Formats: sequence, structure tokens, C-alpha cells
Amino acid sequence: MKRSCFTEEQIIGVLKKQEAGLKVSDLCRRHGISDATFYKWKTRYGGLEISEAKRLKALEDENSRLKRLLADAMLDNAALKEIVGKKW
Repeated sequence: MKRSCFTEEQIIGVLKKQEAGLKVSDLCRRHGISDATFYKWKTRYGGLEISEAKRLKALEDENSRLKRLLADAMLDNAALKEIVGKKW
């Protein structure tokens, strides 16, 4: 997945400027993003503070790590069951 050129702090800053009354088209032109990107950010980060966004990112990272661990454990379990089934 492509990494964003903007950090969570910058994204929230752009969203706060829009909440303060600036037009979306002006903000997008100034920061070099599309309207679709702005609205995607708004759905994901709208209403969040910087600390909450960092916590969200940390939880997403931990969740993906735990999913990988579970997938590895399930593969090991399936392999062991296959080995035991062949021996009998």
C-alpha cells in the first residue's frame, strides 16, 4: 500500500482548516491533493485529535501484527495435523 506524503498531524491540520471555514477546493489546491483524497481523510480522521490519531495508528499496527501471528499459528497447526494424520 502506498504511504502518504502527509503525516497524521498534517492531515488533521488540513481538516481543522476546513472546519474553520476555508473552502475545500482552496485547501486541496494549496496542499496539492485531490477532492477525493480530502474526503477520504475526512471520513477517516474527521473529529480526531492528534493523540487519538496516533493511538488509532498504533492499534491498527498491533492488529495487523496479531493477525499475522494468528495466520502463522493456524498454518503450523494445519501442518502438524497433516503430519500426525499420515503417521497413523
